[in-house]
Amino acid sequence: MSRRKLSRRQFVAATALSSAALIAAPYVRGAHAAGKLTMGFWDHWVPGSNKASTDLVNEWAAKEKVEVSIDYIPSQGNKNLLTIAAEAQAKSGHDILAMPSWWPHANSELLEPVNDIMQTLLQQNGNVNSAVQYLGQLDGKWLGVPTCVGSQIKGPCSRIDLMKKYANIDVQEMYPAGAAPKADNWTMDTFLKAAEACHKGGFPFGIGLGETTDNVDTAGAIFQSFGANLVDAKGNLTVKTDAVRQALDFYKKLIAFLPPDVSAWDDASNNKWLVSGRGAMIMNPPSAWAVAKRDAPQVAEQCWTHGFPKGPKGRFAPFLPYFWTTWNFSKNKEAAKSLLVYLSQSAAVEKMVNASGGYDLPAFEKQTTFKVWAEEGPPKGTLFHYPDPYKQQTLSIAASPAPPKVAQQIYAQATLTKMCLRYYQGEPMEKTLAWAEGECEGFMRS
Repeated sequence: MSRRKLSRRQFVAATALSSAALIAAPYVRGAHAAGKLTMGFWDHWVPGSNKASTDLVNEWAAKEKVEVSIDYIPSQGNKNLLTIAAEAQAKSGHDILAMPSWWPHANSELLEPVNDIMQTLLQQNGNVNSAVQYLGQLDGKWLGVPTCVGSQIKGPCSRIDLMKKYANIDVQEMYPAGAAPKADNWTMDTFLKAAEACHKGGFPFGIGLGETTDNVDTAGAIFQSFGANLVDAKGNLTVKTDAVRQALDFYKKLIAFLPPDVSAWDDASNNKWLVSGRGAMIMNPPSAWAVAKRDAPQVAEQCWTHGFPKGPKGRFAPFLPYFWTTWNFSKNKEAAKSLLVYLSQSAAVEKMVNASGGYDLPAFEKQTTFKVWAEEGPPKGTLFHYPDPYKQQTLSIAASPAPPKVAQQIYAQATLTKMCLRYYQGEPMEKTLAWAEGECEGFMRS
């Protein structure tokens, strides 16, 4: 389950991420008994997950004597994003509002900085991953608190049996449950050979080249593994580089081994591909496996979630975080911050992660070793490496490290997958690069 792409007109200008240090004093909760607090949380797709959040909020409210009201807002039809836009325009709404990935930056001028909370939480729970650092900060200010609810890694989910039979790869041995990966040979070259072998065997990898987020996220991780960025962190165009050429050449070879209709795939396509039993691998959070567990148990019991292959510049994996944010026009900021601290304690986070069956991923390093990922099955341990407990990957989002204003549009316009398809379909390399450079120049001006 993942979020849909959006047009460039739906993005609000945001300035480049700064690496400035935290500037606020540690958060100290004051006495603020009584009062009202309203929340707009993401409506989780896993049954029971919303109840876990509600119970935790009610626990806090009873202790603090605050009247609370929770709205669970679905992402279907982008209702959550429409809510964000409506509240931003009206300058009125929930005291706490869940925002995915790019949206704290897009609304940065209207958000209450939460450096006070984050300093406390970082001290308690360890550092957050690099994707959260990139998406959650602007000019030294934290724009929101990263929440596990809805946050996900879109890593490989492989069929144990098919990878053994056709690619001669034992994914359980490569990523053993309860132990560190033995994945030195799990490289982009190995990945490409495995894709070819499974294609010849009649079970191609299910990797889309459409314009929705699953497709873009995979392309982002593969491009980054080659060091291929269209725009660098300082806002310089870096399209016409050897790294980008290498990434395009890799994708041209890969696409030949994928299903013929991948240019039209959306975020549901790869899930269906796995559940149908037709594919040896997809790139997805455990939602596809969870559906297979319900609808095709013979497929689910052969699934293993593990790390991305390594490229010349490292091993990258897409991480899409959710943030809990507070508007600067909120009427009860102190209570909102108190609740966010409460919901970010490890005991609370573990309850929410357990309720999601291990789908939800915390951003803090000390919260990535809960028992649920070792115990989920079948097969037992299938999700052990989903949270990347040994930190073998760089967690990132496609189009980073470009300034978020530009990266948002590269992401939303699916520039990476469009480049790959243009080149695969016969357009000369330099013409593809010139097209992409022109697109990025347009994003910088808009």
